[in-house]
Amino acid sequence: MSADGADAVEMRAALVRLRRGTGLPVAFGGLMAGGPMTGGGSVRIGELSGAVTGALRGLAIATGNGLGGKALALSRPCAVTDYPVSRHISHEYDAAVAAEGLLSVLAVPVVVRRRVRGVLYGALRTAQPLGDRTLGEAVAAARDVEQALVVRDEARALLAAVAEAGAAGPVAGGVAGAVAGAGGPAAGSGAGAAVGSAAWEEVREAHGALRALAPRVVDPALRGELLAVCGRLASATAPPRVRDVGLTPREVDVLACVATGATNAVTAERLGLRPETVKGYLRSAMRKLGAHTRLEAVVAARRAGLLP
Repeated sequence: MSADGADAVEMRAALVRLRRGTGLPVAFGGLMAGGPMTGGGSVRIGELSGAVTGALRGLAIATGNGLGGKALALSRPCAVTDYPVSRHISHEYDAAVAAEGLLSVLAVPVVVRRRVRGVLYGALRTAQPLGDRTLGEAVAAARDVEQALVVRDEARALLAAVAEAGAAGPVAGGVAGAVAGAGGPAAGSGAGAAVGSAAWEEVREAHGALRALAPRVVDPALRGELLAVCGRLASATAPPRVRDVGLTPREVDVLACVATGATNAVTAERLGLRPETVKGYLRSAMRKLGAHTRLEAVVAARRAGLLP
């Protein structure tokens, strides 16, 4: 799935949440196609929910123009009770708004690391005030999109780092270089002899971070890419025959965090789990691996080719 396709998935999910949470009949929005908006720019409306016409689709919302443009410029939610006659906004998009019959409208910017990435709208076809509860639900929907974008940005940054290490070659890039360049266990084991423990620890940190991010990625193609890289990193130290010990993906996620020295509390925070749940996964993994301690479990998982 392309970045634009992932954007569409995230935006559609947010619009569904907005409508369910607020009861508003219409929701629409869009994200910047090229990433963060800096120094102006525009957001193109790509997703509609509850609309009866296509008048809003494809509108390019420029910073400062209309209600959405005002929200983008101020980086905060904005609302009007009667859009066509409001004196608090400019009216570049009146024709499209009128075609859809919208009157009360709110707009919430999507802001990631202080940079505007998009905007969500909710609307009524009657002129009446939109209360604090409605605004709160709309803001929560925008936060969902923001979190999805943060996860995706972090995932892509990690993948880029692994790819860069691969381009640098096995000695300069460590195991990640060998795996990205050759992709096989033999290449990985050869690289292992050429690099120091610091390089190995960097690989293990990257592996743990990727495992933690993967379950939170909405885009299935990107999630699959992350897990594939995790597998390649793990197989770098695997024996010729990887032993199947029947660990679940979540048990491997927990071990990947534990392998970096993370406590149960830190592991729980990284994976979005409760500490008690982490303990349960860890106990189950230890039992399957025949280990009596956390360290023994990590060592056994590495021997089985599940961790780098």
